[in-house]
Amino acid sequence: MTNSQQIIINKTFSRFINDEVLPFTQVGESEFWAGFKQILRNFTPRNNALLQRRKHLQQQIDEYHQTHQGKNFIQEDYIQYLYDIGYILKQEEDFQIETTDVDFEVALIAGPQLVVPVNNARFALNAANARWGSLYDALYGTDVIDSDINEGETVQKNSTGFSHKRADKVIAYAKNFLDQCFPCTTGSHTDVSNYFIDNKSLCMTLQNGEQVTLKNQLQLLGYKGLMAQPSSILLVNNGLHVELQFDPTGKIGATDIAAMQDIIIESALTTIIDFEDSVTAVDAEDKLIAYRNWLGLMRGNLSVSFTKKDKTIVRQMESDRQYTDLEGNQFQLSGTSLLFARNVGQLMNSELLQNTDIGVEDLPEGIIDAVVTSLIGSIDLNRTNSGNSQAGSIYIVKPKMHGPEEVEFTCKLFAAVEQLLKLKTNTIKLGIMDEERRTTVNLKECIRAAKHRVIFINTGFLDRTGDEIHTSMYAGAFLPKAGIKQQPWISAYEDYNVDVGLSCGFHGRAQIGKGMWAMPDEMKQMMKQKIEHPKSGANTAWVPSPTAATLHALHYHQTDVQAVQKELASSAKFLFEDILTIPLMPTNKKLTAEDITTELENNIQGILGYVVRWVEQGIGCSKVPDIHDVGLMEDRATLRISSQHIANWLFHGICTENQIKEILIRMARIVDQQNSSDEWYIPMSNNTEQSLAFQAASALIFSGIVQPNGYTEPILHHYRKLAKAQAR
Repeated sequence: MTNSQQIIINKTFSRFINDEVLPFTQVGESEFWAGFKQILRNFTPRNNALLQRRKHLQQQIDEYHQTHQGKNFIQEDYIQYLYDIGYILKQEEDFQIETTDVDFEVALIAGPQLVVPVNNARFALNAANARWGSLYDALYGTDVIDSDINEGETVQKNSTGFSHKRADKVIAYAKNFLDQCFPCTTGSHTDVSNYFIDNKSLCMTLQNGEQVTLKNQLQLLGYKGLMAQPSSILLVNNGLHVELQFDPTGKIGATDIAAMQDIIIESALTTIIDFEDSVTAVDAEDKLIAYRNWLGLMRGNLSVSFTKKDKTIVRQMESDRQYTDLEGNQFQLSGTSLLFARNVGQLMNSELLQNTDIGVEDLPEGIIDAVVTSLIGSIDLNRTNSGNSQAGSIYIVKPKMHGPEEVEFTCKLFAAVEQLLKLKTNTIKLGIMDEERRTTVNLKECIRAAKHRVIFINTGFLDRTGDEIHTSMYAGAFLPKAGIKQQPWISAYEDYNVDVGLSCGFHGRAQIGKGMWAMPDEMKQMMKQKIEHPKSGANTAWVPSPTAATLHALHYHQTDVQAVQKELASSAKFLFEDILTIPLMPTNKKLTAEDITTELENNIQGILGYVVRWVEQGIGCSKVPDIHDVGLMEDRATLRISSQHIANWLFHGICTENQIKEILIRMARIVDQQNSSDEWYIPMSNNTEQSLAFQAASALIFSGIVQPNGYTEPILHHYRKLAKAQAR
C-alpha cells in the first residue's frame, strides 16, 4: 500500500469510534483516522509478507518430508534442515525480560485465568466478576462433593431447599481447606465455635473452651464489622485472599457452630476477553458488538438485563471490596478480574476498513484489533475511579504468531499504536501464546523480541497439536489423538515453555500459563488433575467457568508457585530434540477397523457439534456434548486438531473418502438428536446437501491440507456469512 491509495472506512464503524470512543480519549477524530490509515499503509504489506513467509516455509517442509519418508528420514538431518531454511533460528546470548509497570495480579500472584468470548456480554460480565467466588456454592453445586442421595432415600431439605447432609459435607470440605492453608496453633477449624480479633490477632474459641490463634498471624489482613464480633475476616495465603463470612442465621442451612455463612475465595485473578477462537465475528456488525462490549468493560459501565424464573436480573461490574485493617484504617481490594484482550491473529481481513488498490480489498483484522482494542483500553488509563489496570498498562494477548519475526512485527505495531494514542512507550503489554510449532522451537528468541513488553506465555494442546499435524502432514500418518498426547514431544513442549520462561526472567515479572480444563461438569476430576499446573511452575492456568476458577484457586493455596519457580530455575532441562520428535504412527503399528472407525466418529461428531452452532447460530464457544454426551467447552482449536487429524489419515490411506462421508451423515443424525430441545437449531441430517453447517464441516476435512497452517477461519467465515445472508 502507498500513501496515495484510498482507504474506505465502514460508516457504522466510524460512527461508533467518533461518537462512543474518541470523546473519552486524548485523540481527536482527524488525528486518529489519519494515523490509523497510516498504520494500515505501513503494516499491511509487512503482515502479508509474513503470511507468505509462513507459506514458503511450509512448502519447503512438505518437500523435505515427501523425499525423506520412512528409512530416508533421519532426525538429526531434519533438525539441521530446519535451521538451514530459517525455520529454527540460532539462540543468541542469555537475557532477562525488562517489562515494567505490570499489575501484581500478573507479576507476583499465582491464580486461575478465565477465557471468555467478548461478544457475549453476560458471559463477559460473569468472568469479570469472577475475581471472588463462594466456595460453599462451588462445592455444593458440583461433583466435587459426593452425592448425598442413596438409592431409595428421601433427602431432608431445609426451608431454603438445601440438603442438610450435602451441606454438612460442603462445610467439612471447606473447614479441611482452612486447616491445610490457615492452620490453628492447635485444634481444627471444625471445632471452632467463635472467631474474633484481639490485639491484632485472629483468636478462635474451640468447643472445649480452649482459645487458640492462627499459626501464622501474618495471614490476617483485616475484617468487617466489629473486632469482637466481625461480620467477615480477611485472610491471605500465597498472595491470594480468602474472606470468612459470618451470619448467625446460616446461609446454607446446615449447623455451623461458628455461624460461618460462607468462605469467599479470590478466584479469577485475570481474565482474557477473547476476540479470537471463541468468537464468531465475520462482519462489521459482529465486530462492533465485540468492540462495544470491550468499551463497556473498560469504562466500567457494561450491564446486561435478563429474565430468570420470571424475575428481571440486571448484571453489572462489581464494586471494589472494602475492609478495615488491623490499625483501624480502611482499604479496598479489586472486585473484578484484571482483563486482557486477546486480539485475532494475522490471517484474516475485515470489512471495517478496505483499500481500493485493486478493486475493494479488506484490510488485516489483526492490525485493526490492535488499534481499536488499545484505543478503548486507553480509556481505562484515564479513569479517576478504580479501573482495570492500577499499573497503567493495556494488556493484549496475541495468538498464533509464527516465530520471532511475527513477534517483532507485533511489537513494532504496538509502538506505532502508542505513538498514535499518545501513550508512554511499552504501555501496551504483550501476551505470547506458544501454540504454533515455529514459536515453540524459537520461544527464547520470541521472548527476546518482546522483552520490554512481554507479560505472558502459555501452552495449549489443541492448537499446538493442530499445527504439529499440519506442519508434518507429509511425514506420515499420525497416531490417534489420545496417543499423540502420550508422546515425548508434548511433555517436552510443556516443560520447555516453563523452563524458557524462567530462564528469561519471568519469575516476579510475568505469567507462565497452562491450557484449558475442557469439562465444566467434571470438577472432581479437575481437582485431582489440575493441581499439576501450579506444581509444574505455571502461575496461571485456564478454567472454563467462574465456579471452576473458585475451585482451581484452592490449588494455588496448596502450592507455593513462587517457591516452585525458584527451584525449577536452578534445574532447567531444555529437551529441545524431544519437541521435534514427530508423533507419527510406528510402521509396525496396525490399527483395527474398529480403532479407525472409533477415532473418526469421535473427531467428526465433535466437528459437527461445534460447527453447527458456529455457522447457523453464531455461537463461537459453548458446552458441546461429545459422542458420549459429556459436555466439553469447545472453540475453534477443537476444529483445527480434529480436521487436520482426519485430513492426515485420509492423505496417508488410513481411511477413505467414502468412509468419512458415511460417518459424517451418521454423526449428523446424532448431533441433531443431541440438539433436539433447541428451538433455534437447524437439523443437518435431513438435507445434508443444503445444510451450510454440514457443508462447512465437510470442507474443513476435505480441504484441510490446503488451509493456511490448518486454520479453520476461512471456511467458517465463508459459511457463516452465507448463513447470515440466508437469515436476512
